[in-house]
Amino acid sequence: MEDLKLFSKLTQIAIDAGNEIMKIYSGDFKVELKDDNSPLTAADQAAHNVISKALLLEDFRGNRYPVLSEEGEIPPYNERRDWEYFWLIDPLDGTKEFVKRNGEFTVNIALIEKDRPRLGIVYLPVKKLVYFGGREWGSYKTQIPDPDLEHRLRLPLKQSGDKHRLRAAGSRSHRSSRFDSWVKQEAESRGCTDIDVVTAGSSLKFCLAAEGAVDVYPRFGPTMEWDTAAAHAVVEGAGKSCTRPDGSRMLYNKPVMKNDGFIVS
Repeated sequence: MEDLKLFSKLTQIAIDAGNEIMKIYSGDFKVELKDDNSPLTAADQAAHNVISKALLLEDFRGNRYPVLSEEGEIPPYNERRDWEYFWLIDPLDGTKEFVKRNGEFTVNIALIEKDRPRLGIVYLPVKKLVYFGGREWGSYKTQIPDPDLEHRLRLPLKQSGDKHRLRAAGSRSHRSSRFDSWVKQEAESRGCTDIDVVTAGSSLKFCLAAEGAVDVYPRFGPTMEWDTAAAHAVVEGAGKSCTRPDGSRMLYNKPVMKNDGFIVS
């Protein structure tokens, strides 16, 4: 696999960030609220520090690129609009799941090429699972420790064995009536008589789709680009798609870095 050493190094960066997260996760921690009322903990900042420092020293095929993080300053659009490549990270995706201590939070690292995710790393620190890849390489899953990624498994791992059953991933924290109605309509359009909804937190839902554990993952509420970029790359590498609800392509590095919903299938 081309660039395997790069993926191995990026995975190690995610693991290092995950180790810092787990130090805080295993003890008592304070929860603050950001301006948008989303939770923030010391783990978010600790992971940000590890990843941003490491990526500034990392190169992709001989070049180094800017790092844009949820927990860092977002440059104005007139500064970043001409970036050909940049790293886009969510140091701790699923802070609500972290606070609830259910283990369903991830470390997300993506490389964006113009307006599209080129590659992504999604790491689950509690389960020590990493998903990585992109459309150029395919996508993979492996259990840590696997320093050289020699034991990686190509995604998807499985497909639906029941054509009459639709398996949909849904948010543990943000499920809506629109989600329920869309899933029902999708099941009818596919001729499915049964529906299974698998709830999960953070980018894990994308990974379930990439694995083949679910058929669809619709999300109609707002998210930010760093919430989706890494897992979007993994989904594409697994041969799946992630589009806006109207079927158009999801764009990255927009003037306002907000997504208005998406469908993974």
